[in-house]
Amino acid sequence: MNSIVTAIIVISVMGILASLMLVIAAKVLYVPEDERIGLVAEVLPGANCGACGFAGCSDYAKAVVEGRAPTNLCVPGGAGAAEAVSKVMGVRASATEAKKAVVRCQGFEFNTTKKYEYQGITTCAAAAKMYAGPSACAYGCLGFGDCVAACKFDAIHIVNGVALVDNNKCTGCGACTKACPKSIISLIPDDVNPVVLCQNVDKGAQTRKVCSTGCIGCMRCTKVCPTNAITVENNLARIDQELCIACEQCAKECPVHAIWVPNIRY
Repeated sequence: MNSIVTAIIVISVMGILASLMLVIAAKVLYVPEDERIGLVAEVLPGANCGACGFAGCSDYAKAVVEGRAPTNLCVPGGAGAAEAVSKVMGVRASATEAKKAVVRCQGFEFNTTKKYEYQGITTCAAAAKMYAGPSACAYGCLGFGDCVAACKFDAIHIVNGVALVDNNKCTGCGACTKACPKSIISLIPDDVNPVVLCQNVDKGAQTRKVCSTGCIGCMRCTKVCPTNAITVENNLARIDQELCIACEQCAKECPVHAIWVPNIRY
């Protein structure tokens, strides 16, 4: 019995000594946090979306104060957040480029078919592992909503089997782009020119078999482009936004309506 009591006393004393050592170490090693970190975090939207490249708003605020990040990386906050952060830091606000997400697919239920009935876990990530998903187009939207779950701004929804972005709500945080296993969601400048809404690189004949609005690589868009901004690579039209002047001739010429002009579609 005495040995048990002794052991308890020894362990208790050791615990007390260890606690005292931790308290002393905490005080000795304490480094006061720069109050600007909290001030910067307060003017950020608090979305913790990771679009800035950091784990969250607090992590980004710390990086800004420590000089490891510029003041204009908050995409959801845009120019307003950049200006507020710069004011806290006492520096001139840097320009920010507003961006929106776009789903490069039009494989709606009435445009394409399914190659099998999927009955597994209802996520895009899981479905993509089963022969690239149930859609007849191996490059298209799977429609199970991984992007919807990732969006913190209710800016993306599944409509007729395809994810669609509400530009009025999209902040360009990029969470949906990371969630999509097919990598068909891109961030583009808010004032972007026409965009090709297709990622299918199969030959035209094969593409037409699986989707009525898929790019068939016919090159008609390249022939009407006055600035040579469009090229066809691997059977897929691609638009160089630096050369595009938004004349919209390509969208009008495309026989399958695979090219989208932002101001004429939801």
